[in-house]
Order: sequence, then structure tokens, then C-alpha cells
Amino acid sequence: MEFPDLTPYLGQMTFGGLAGYAVGYVFKKVGRLLALLLGLSFMALQLLAQGGYVQVDWNRIQKDVEPIFRLWERLLSTLTYNLPFGASFVGGFFLGLRAG
Repeated sequence: MEFPDLTPYLGQMTFGGLAGYAVGYVFKKVGRLLALLLGLSFMALQLLAQGGYVQVDWNRIQKDVEPIFRLWERLLSTLTYNLPFGASFVGGFFLGLRAG
């Protein structure tokens, strides 16, 4: 059984993996900060709502936040668009998310 020669693709796959790793690592660091801020904000809102100071319209918040999730899907699609190393980028991205 003869295997195809992958030599021409090794550079692209290496770059894709390294780029994905770097982006994933940055997302992890920024994501932690955003998660902390979001969690603290949620706790503050709940405390204010429980104390009767504010009334939160959670349905409106859900409607306003949904485009952010669509933006995430579009971002991943853009980062891997027309790249022969898209699979290695995504693999590197998830390794970057797991990195210290």
C-alpha cells in the first residue's frame, strides 16, 4: 500500500496548527477575564433584583445576546476559510485553549 506524499502540505499544516494554538491560547486568557466579569455582573444584577432596586428583563437579554453566539460561529468560519490547514488550525486552537 502506497501512502500519498504529504511533504508539500507539512509547512501549511504546521503553520495552521501553530496559528490555531496561538489564537486558542489568547481566547482562553481573554475568555477567563470575560467569564469573571460576566459572573460578577450576573451576581450583582441578581442581588439588585432581589433587593428590589432593579427589574431584569431576561427575555430581552437573551434576544440581545444571541447575535454574539452567531458572531463566534462566523469568527471560526473566517479563521478557517479557504485554508488548506483548517483542520490543523482547529486542532491547534483547541490545544491552545487547554494550555496553561
